[in-house]
Amino acid sequence: MITFSIPGNPPTATAQQKGQNRKTGKYYKTPELQDAEQKYMAYVAQARPPEPITGPVQLHVVFMFDHRGRHKDGEAKTTRPDTDNMVKLLKDVLTRCGFWKDDAQVYDERVLKVWDSQPRIVVMVEEMSKYE
Repeated sequence: MITFSIPGNPPTATAQQKGQNRKTGKYYKTPELQDAEQKYMAYVAQARPPEPITGPVQLHVVFMFDHRGRHKDGEAKTTRPDTDNMVKLLKDVLTRCGFWKDDAQVYDERVLKVWDSQPRIVVMVEEMSKYE
């Protein structure tokens, strides 16, 4: 199992937040999205396996947001952004960094969004030999 953390408040920019050039119609990455990708790349690249995982993958991610005293540690965060949008960007970066060949290999995914006094993202990636 590979486990690592990305310190700081999770980026709220998601993979769906691309801009569109009005003249050409082409999509581009917003500065916020580029910053989020760079933050992810810096930490993900350090944790990548020597070879891409080839089998089925379990992915567990916990996005921990700074509560600034308004919530209890571990309390569920039920406001935006949506977990599915947040994890898409992270999975794209994991794919580009060589954790696996394709994010379609992720057969078991658990994503949590909570408040915490120590904001960070905890990522756990495990190759599975069979359904467990």
